Amino acid sequence: MKSIIEALRERIVLFDGPMGSEIYKRGIFFNRCYDEINISKPEMVADIHRSYLDAGAEVLTTNSFGANRIRLTQFGLESRTEEINRRAVEVAKLVAKDQAWVAGSIGPIGVPLAPVGKISPGEAFHAFREQAEILDAAGVDCFILETFVHLPEIWQAVRGVRKASSLPIIACLTFPPPNPNSSALRGLEPERVARTMEEWGVDAIGTNCSMGPKGILDIVERIAACTDIPIVAMPNAGMPQTVEGRTLYLASPEYMAEYARRLAQKGANGVGGCCGTTPEMIKEMRVFLRSISPIHQVDPVTACDASLDETSESQSGNEPVPITERSEFAKRVYSDRFTVSVELDPPRGIHPRHAVEGAAMLYRAGVDVVNIADGPRAVARMGPAALSQLVRQRVPPMETVVHYCCRDRNLLGIQMDLLGAHALQLRNILAVTGDPPKMGTYPDATAVFDIDSIGLISFIQLLNRGLDFSGQSIGGQTSIFVGAGCNPGHVEINLEIDRFHRKVAAGAEYFFSQPVFDPKLLDYFLEQTESCSHVPFLVGIMPLVSVKNAEFLHNEVPGMQIPEAVRNAMKAAPSREAQREVGIEVARETLEMVKDHPRIAGAYVYPPFGSYRAVLRLLDGLLTPPSDADEIAPADLPRRKKPKAQSAK
Repeated sequence: MKSIIEALRERIVLFDGPMGSEIYKRGIFFNRCYDEINISKPEMVADIHRSYLDAGAEVLTTNSFGANRIRLTQFGLESRTEEINRRAVEVAKLVAKDQAWVAGSIGPIGVPLAPVGKISPGEAFHAFREQAEILDAAGVDCFILETFVHLPEIWQAVRGVRKASSLPIIACLTFPPPNPNSSALRGLEPERVARTMEEWGVDAIGTNCSMGPKGILDIVERIAACTDIPIVAMPNAGMPQTVEGRTLYLASPEYMAEYARRLAQKGANGVGGCCGTTPEMIKEMRVFLRSISPIHQVDPVTACDASLDETSESQSGNEPVPITERSEFAKRVYSDRFTVSVELDPPRGIHPRHAVEGAAMLYRAGVDVVNIADGPRAVARMGPAALSQLVRQRVPPMETVVHYCCRDRNLLGIQMDLLGAHALQLRNILAVTGDPPKMGTYPDATAVFDIDSIGLISFIQLLNRGLDFSGQSIGGQTSIFVGAGCNPGHVEINLEIDRFHRKVAAGAEYFFSQPVFDPKLLDYFLEQTESCSHVPFLVGIMPLVSVKNAEFLHNEVPGMQIPEAVRNAMKAAPSREAQREVGIEVARETLEMVKDHPRIAGAYVYPPFGSYRAVLRLLDGLLTPPSDADEIAPADLPRRKKPKAQSAK
């Protein structure tokens, strides 16, 4: 295995959760020495490690947090210091079996240092050094110093470990919860801590415990702004509550997982959990982190060039087919003509008639292309490639764009699907990373995320050069027109702008945006991506249908921002019908404002709840029906049969 520090510099590493709260859940109360459990109940410790490993943790932390000689003295166990620490490593390594790194956990000595307490800094140094020597000899891969609240004490721990071992040190400080009326944070400003630890030469800086995810997020953001050293974040599962004498943490797995993703986006290279975090939470965190940090990291700048031998045509690949020759949609979107695309909803069952008839209706009205999503929001629907084929068979002139989601397929499956799509003449692909399964109909489904949308774009461009994902010839070349999505209204707009540029570097040839309700946000996004103005941009337009719809999108859907003026206009409408009219009018106004923008190549319209007639009302006056419109009338698809009413007997 690579060094854990190498891994932290390359991708997001998932740490495990706490040992203490899991031991507590198994009926061992706080008056026991939890480190001694390594000897008296090693099977319990192994079971906890195994539960984290099965959940996807890549780092198992030894059950040795309080196993320094000074702390063990409180339980009369100081003579067993070596045995307790050695056994902690043995149990963790037995479970890890080279599938995870084993981090030697070292916590504070448990009493104040002099001059406040009676323990001198030198005594603390020797205690930390002794523990580190035992852990190192037993075979840990690194050290993690956890839950220290004072810089002078963690300095003695760093000194002690450095004297005992050359293994990497992850130094985690616990910051007190913010309190404007308290001076508790004085001297522990995250920026000062980061600079100080960097001077000490630690390999990674971390923060854990004390606060829930939101507080830790603020700390990580401040640390990331002033250091390039890897950052590790392990928040509590919210603040503890005492219920009938038991200490409980009430945060949900989804809450912890969403914040794990935010921590990574703000700069954390390693994410795990502290008090109250469960294996179920770690499992969800793994899924959400994979959506932004796939298994295979692809450099979009070099993916198509770096490993290829330019002296061999079979290895360097062929020149891709010119973009405008790959599909009719590519030709249209690269012309000066305003292109209109409408999303076609795949059915949740086996009956595609509504979607196919919708495609025919849209074609007759003059819509240029339909988009078919791939399990949006992780809801199981008919596959987009199958529906695309049905549309092309029954509405032959209609162009289709097939969304392709990285969530559900590994690299092997992705390559096979793309080769098959090309063989079926499906030339327009939109590369998407995908939502975690927890958001959809099968929350226990396995999320793959071998690559993300950026990696997928790079790999499609390899196929377009006649090379497979490993750079070997495929005996020909695909001619896929590959695009990507973006969200001009994303809360983390700088991250979204960065990903936009990376997608262009990877080879994205057009963009569809999420729905835009605030033209100011769109203008800012377009200004910040002006260097990519050569790539066609189709702006997302979605007619709102009700106040509830607007409030749900604004408050519940990540990245959606509905301006207050729009929500107030919806509220002022006296009926549902009037609210629909307001929604269409707002969408029409947005469309009018953007259709002459020099960066806007077209509109990507989201039909409200599958209503294609509402889309046509929105687009009235903008479309030109094709000359063969009257000839398109698909009628050979079976309708969904209504269940017969059963008579009571």
